[in-house]
Amino acid sequence: MSRLAAILIALLALQSAPAAGQGFAGLGTEVDGFAAPRPNPRFRFPEDHGAHPAYRIEWWYLTAVLEDADGTQYGAQWTLFRSALEPHDAQGWETPQLWMGHAAITTPSAHHYAERLARGGLGVAGVEATPFQAFIDEWSMRSAPDRLEANADALAALDLSARGEDFAYAFALDANGPLVFQGDSGFSVKSADGQASYYYSQPFYQVTGTLDLPEGEVEVTGQAWLDREYSSQPLSETQLGWDWVSFHLDSGDKVMGFQLRQSDGSVYTAASWITPDGTPTAFEDGALSMTALETAEVAGRQIPVRWRVELPARHLDVEIAAVNSHSWMQTLFSYWEGPVSVTGSHAGGGYLEMTGYGD
Repeated sequence: MSRLAAILIALLALQSAPAAGQGFAGLGTEVDGFAAPRPNPRFRFPEDHGAHPAYRIEWWYLTAVLEDADGTQYGAQWTLFRSALEPHDAQGWETPQLWMGHAAITTPSAHHYAERLARGGLGVAGVEATPFQAFIDEWSMRSAPDRLEANADALAALDLSARGEDFAYAFALDANGPLVFQGDSGFSVKSADGQASYYYSQPFYQVTGTLDLPEGEVEVTGQAWLDREYSSQPLSETQLGWDWVSFHLDSGDKVMGFQLRQSDGSVYTAASWITPDGTPTAFEDGALSMTALETAEVAGRQIPVRWRVELPARHLDVEIAAVNSHSWMQTLFSYWEGPVSVTGSHAGGGYLEMTGYGD
């Protein structure tokens, strides 16, 4: 999955020493001196919106489902990954922190993306908790104090921007719901072996902004979902890839779900149902079902672009279909990520991320 593998591939590409005895995408099954997530986490905000150098990997990951005045669908992605060579921080070239950014815009007929790499400690990439800002080069996600209400969470109002060779975007994001803690109060288990991460989300953003595309500027509105996750060894050696979804349902409910594909053909799943007031219900392994219904040839490999997603405990039985089947991220670690339509027992829009297909 890109949340883990992309940053780790960058790590392996940027360090000279080979990584021995490692599992999926170079992520070792041992913590090797890094902190490991534990049950019953106690989050502190705004501090935990910032970086956690004691943990090996971390990300600030935002996806947005958008449309223009004519109803044309778009998607946007903004991601900042942090990876550590050692479990501490330092200034200048002594820092063991590496950073990578991904940005993308998906339209019904095109997929534009860009990637940035940076070393920490040099002022070109990083995250500051107060006032909140995450940045790599000129890409930024930062608090908008003029739109923050008194005592509001630092992530409740953000300005977001990024630029590639053939695209750019600038958004204002304003949350109308609270932070949501995934898994067991923010402790998200990733395998039967117990690998886990700390994981919370802000899935309630309303978005306004502009896409700058080769054909011109487009004013858009929509909804966005921000994931915050950090860990040190969240995957098992037997896990080959990841299928992850987030849905903004027309009812106002939100859904997050993922399956980790095992080498024996089985899957490990988790899901959460989030009511319009922000109350989450977590579902453990086996509650969610994701069935690929249709594939397309994308970047020389067969990629599932239409799925049936079922969560019987919430009477969810939907089909999701890619807005653009060719939403391929040909980055250091390649993966598929793009917006989807949601139809069936519930309607809405969302995002799908898939990795491990043909790599």
